[in-house]
Amino acid sequence: MRYFLELSYDGTHYSGFQVQDGQETIQSAVTKALEILFRQPFSLTGSSRTDAGVHGLQNFFHFDSSLELIPKHKYNLNAILPSDIAITSIYRVADDAHCRFDALQRSYKYLIYRQKDPFMVNRGWLFPYPVNQELLDRMALILMEYSDFTSFSKRNSQVKTYICDIRSSYWEQGSNGALTYRIRSNRFLRGMIRGIVGTMVRIARTEVSTEDGEQLFRAVIESKDCTNADFTTPAKGLYLESVVYPDDMLQLIQ
Repeated sequence: MRYFLELSYDGTHYSGFQVQDGQETIQSAVTKALEILFRQPFSLTGSSRTDAGVHGLQNFFHFDSSLELIPKHKYNLNAILPSDIAITSIYRVADDAHCRFDALQRSYKYLIYRQKDPFMVNRGWLFPYPVNQELLDRMALILMEYSDFTSFSKRNSQVKTYICDIRSSYWEQGSNGALTYRIRSNRFLRGMIRGIVGTMVRIARTEVSTEDGEQLFRAVIESKDCTNADFTTPAKGLYLESVVYPDDMLQLIQ
């Protein structure tokens, strides 16, 4: 039988989502918890890879097992897992369901706070400098006019295409000038969101007009050259918010 595990996590103390030799990752922690509970090996496949320090409000693994999982197992797994990882639901799915390839879209957000806040140290990017909010809003809309995002993919990504279908892209303003960037797409490239945010913030901080800033941003996208983008934004401000699957694909174990 194939199962989906839905989970959330604080990525601060992990070397990313996917398993890596000799590194503590979200996948290695969840695999260890499953093997402690059921005393047998497990092989997990992840939905969306997130880098070291990136957080997940919703992500998924799938695995196959002859075991019949029941609601109590969610409680058991959470009792074993560290406090910064939580299993939120367990689903029974079709034997050919795939948590990565069957996802229809994914949503991310990036948090920027403007004043020193000890509670945001590992949960956002402190950026106290002035920015052109109108320009940020315009660049978020401009992004949706394009489909080739080669400029926002880190090198050695080993993908067949740089085409992404961005369905939404916008900035929100919060209290104390805080900024949240939200983006939704059918797929994302390696480093893509941090590259987009870093490039937008870099341009919006310069003393250029909104019109000139728009042209600078278009030039970065159209260059199809990642050396023109800015990937220096810290991972701690990035959150995977949701992964969407076809209706009726997930059968909640309850």
